[in-house]
Amino acid sequence: MDYKNSGVDIEAGYKSVELMKEHVKKTMRPEVLGGLGGFAGAFDLSKIKEMDEPVLLSGTDGCGTKVKLAFVMDKHDTIGIDAVAMCVNDIACSGGEPLFFLDYIACGKNYPEKIATIVSGVAEGCRQAEAALVGGETAEHPGLMPENDYDLAGFAVGVVDKKDLITGQNIKPGDTLIGIASTGVHSNGFSLVRKVFEMTEESLDTYYDELGKTLGEALIEPTRIYVKGLKAVKNAGVTIKGCSHITGGGFYENIPRMLPDGVSVKINKHSYEVPAIFKLLAQKGDISEQMMYNTYNMGIGMVLAIDPADVDATIAALESTGDKAYVIGEVIEGNKEVVLV
Repeated sequence: MDYKNSGVDIEAGYKSVELMKEHVKKTMRPEVLGGLGGFAGAFDLSKIKEMDEPVLLSGTDGCGTKVKLAFVMDKHDTIGIDAVAMCVNDIACSGGEPLFFLDYIACGKNYPEKIATIVSGVAEGCRQAEAALVGGETAEHPGLMPENDYDLAGFAVGVVDKKDLITGQNIKPGDTLIGIASTGVHSNGFSLVRKVFEMTEESLDTYYDELGKTLGEALIEPTRIYVKGLKAVKNAGVTIKGCSHITGGGFYENIPRMLPDGVSVKINKHSYEVPAIFKLLAQKGDISEQMMYNTYNMGIGMVLAIDPADVDATIAALESTGDKAYVIGEVIEGNKEVVLV
């Protein structure tokens, strides 16, 4: 009896590492010390000495049950972007710059080519976020997970000068809300998606005219990473007073998280075109509008609160990084409520 007979293939693990090295190299920053394969990822923090009061920010998350979609479609090269996005967007939401990322893949069986493909997506997400992929772990769980299944999660660390932290404490009535477009469902609410649509090849290969693509193509679209967009806004001299990453819980749960006491927000739901995938979801699942806005991003992945005088500069900065932005509402007096009109 040996480890391989028990279901854990060490040689496959070695092969996975070799296959993923080419992807990891593309994410390197000058601060990374050493190479892939050490016991810990090393990152030189000398540059943060230039900050007055450096504050470390961290975030950890996974892709939820969106991985089920990747299984059925046998498409594993973008799910890693989702894992990175869910972590680095939270860091950027606080005004920080993501520095490095680590991934964790739990699988029923280590198929080196599949693992390397997953990591290629992680590396692409890190490249988009300008964060280094400094390490990770692939764990085989024979007998605990089906051979073809896996779960993917990650952890990111970033930094911000304390004076640049986005806290929301200075938000006041009259401030403008800017919504930054999402790329679709992102990585939240897939348990409900899987109740509405069958997760079968036939269902996911179905072409919908209103989507302009198959259902699977629309749903697996990776989460937008907003790091460069928010950095561009900051570099344009705009003070972002508050920032909300619209993830699970939609508008109703996430937007109040950036609000101080004494204010609410009024959002014009007709200020932008809600993507077709959300309309299809609501129709096929008979989901109420309130529940849709309480579960999904509805086409807006990030909401910023800014001074009205900064609207044009903010939208121009976001468009310079390929983001689409809209004026979607305003801050009003209230008790941290979201009012849709």
